[in-house]
Amino acid sequence: MTADLLTRRTLLAAAVVTAGSGLLVPARAKGLAPTQSMRGGSNNYLPGAPIVNRIGEGGFWMSGTVRRAGDGAPLAGQRIQIWAHTTEGHERDPHSHGATLTDADGRFRLEMPQIVPAFGQPHGHLAYDSGDFETVFLRPVMSSSRETSLEAHFVLQPA
Repeated sequence: MTADLLTRRTLLAAAVVTAGSGLLVPARAKGLAPTQSMRGGSNNYLPGAPIVNRIGEGGFWMSGTVRRAGDGAPLAGQRIQIWAHTTEGHERDPHSHGATLTDADGRFRLEMPQIVPAFGQPHGHLAYDSGDFETVFLRPVMSSSRETSLEAHFVLQPA
């Protein structure tokens, strides 16, 4: 019993000394920084695009996540607008725009026509513009126009 007590005291003393040195203090997360709008992200933006099940005939998937800045919590029910230059229309055409909502895990996914190069680059446009958080415009570029999906991730700062 004395050896047991001595061992506990030794461990407790070692823990106090170690904690004082900073070795047992857990690393602190700096927080998740908000996503900044990308240059060209708002090009051909049309406010108020309708929420749709699919844009055009589909065949290409735009997906991603929406989280809150700081703690990274997933944000459900957030409206994400998507548009692009596709096999069915230019990115300025209203029928090339649509919006979707994030699910309970902050994920979104919307099918649309195949993205094709505009100004030499295959790219999509996405916007968070609902007002609870600061507006963010993204313009992710694909490495190849043969890709059939594109992901974009938002980290939103409260407005």
